Amino acid sequence: MEHRQIIRALVGMLLAMMTAFLSSTIVSIALPTIITKLGGSQSQYTWVVTATLLASTASTPIWGKLADLFSKKLLVQIAITVFTLGSVAAGFSETTETLIVWRAVQGLGLGGLQALVVIVIAAMVSPRERGRYMGPVAAVMSVATVAGPLLGGVIVDTSWLGWRWCFFAGVPLAVIALFVVQRTLDLPVVKRPVSIDYLGAGLIAGGVCTLLIWVTMAGNQFAWGSTTSLGLVALGVVLLALAVVAEARAKEPIIPLRLFRDRTTVLATLASIAVGTAMFGGAVFLGQYFQIARGYSPTEAGLLTLPMVVGSMVAASGSGSLITRFGRWKIFLLVGSAMMMAGFGLLGTIDSHTDMVLVGVYLFILGLGTGMLMQNLVLAVQNSVSPSDLGSASSTVAFFRSLGGTVGVSVLGAVLATEVADLTRGGLAKLGISLPAGGDEGAGIGNLDELPPVVSDVVRAAYGDGTATIFLIAAALAAVSFVVILFIKEVQLRTESGIEAQHAEARAAEPKVPAGRP
Repeated sequence: MEHRQIIRALVGMLLAMMTAFLSSTIVSIALPTIITKLGGSQSQYTWVVTATLLASTASTPIWGKLADLFSKKLLVQIAITVFTLGSVAAGFSETTETLIVWRAVQGLGLGGLQALVVIVIAAMVSPRERGRYMGPVAAVMSVATVAGPLLGGVIVDTSWLGWRWCFFAGVPLAVIALFVVQRTLDLPVVKRPVSIDYLGAGLIAGGVCTLLIWVTMAGNQFAWGSTTSLGLVALGVVLLALAVVAEARAKEPIIPLRLFRDRTTVLATLASIAVGTAMFGGAVFLGQYFQIARGYSPTEAGLLTLPMVVGSMVAASGSGSLITRFGRWKIFLLVGSAMMMAGFGLLGTIDSHTDMVLVGVYLFILGLGTGMLMQNLVLAVQNSVSPSDLGSASSTVAFFRSLGGTVGVSVLGAVLATEVADLTRGGLAKLGISLPAGGDEGAGIGNLDELPPVVSDVVRAAYGDGTATIFLIAAALAAVSFVVILFIKEVQLRTESGIEAQHAEARAAEPKVPAGRP
């Protein structure tokens, strides 16, 4: 494809990406207000985030495999539609439980978009040239990440709109994205025998969801060592073990086990787990820190995330251009993981009184790190796998990154809840207020406005001081990704696009007709 054709097709994909990212980030900054309005709890706050991540995690490898078999254009349109329907339904939620259910539907569409956008770009552009097109992708992600919180803050702060419009606002953009994708995206489908691995898809989704439900609910709804807890673990392990057996026998497995014979794929996948856990698990609680601990409005909280977004955009576009120019990519993974580790480590020193300029500097460093890591890890894997496995490999990395993020949000959310409870109890004890065991559960995010000012101040300070623990754990996970990336072997970037390589592979597989025969 010529540069003009690629740009034209890229427009539709970027609009689809904008729809998903904008809808997600609008909600992220408005969640404290939404949970307060619906009377939810800290654990439900975590579940509103986890439900989307869980659904997107379980569905990502399935979308990726479907992209290897069917029209990528049709799949993108289906993913946009599912995400939009989930958003509209979530906007009509009357309870936190209903909101969680529709957030899971959003996650199904999000799982498709986060896999398919990367897959389509890989199909159009060679690994060596892909860096020059990462600038627009990074810009769209950054604009959505900035505009989302700002728009969400304005919506929440505007009395005649209300929080429900955080879910409705993305609908017009989704309709436009569907129209543009229909007009601009025209990728050929490489014809080959199709065999859908329904059994593997069901077992993978079931096993992952079971274990993620266990992680998010254990220690809260039931004890870690209870019969329910052990039963969920056993069921999840059995389902995933059966999934491995099914994938080994399937003609077209959802996650081809041969992918894990490649050293780069294995190490990049491990790094993605650590990156996802650190990034999603740490960053998702920034909105709470700014609004609850520091007292900023949702709009102001959105503006305060700007340093991280700018850092991510600069690093993603800059590293992409340099990779295209010099053909070297591992150095950017190493520098990115080191900067992410430093950013989280510095954020691990904050409390409820830290200078906001310092917090902004720390967020900028964190943004530089994540900007260099996210897409370049996928690039490394796409460059090392067979063209026929491009969709599966890309979605596998996204799958494990989302898996890490889901576990990170759940586990770090539980850690934060425990820290806040302990700090709240300690702060009230200093004021001479004694609570019975479990009595501090009534003093939380869902009813801050109803608490006496003296108690509310203690709870807000507890959120500010407890958030640092989350970032320290994220820093340790970032260190794991740095160590793993050290062992990745740098391979020269290919100069064929995914479509070109697939056609070449298909021609090579055709039976040869001996000379002289018709």
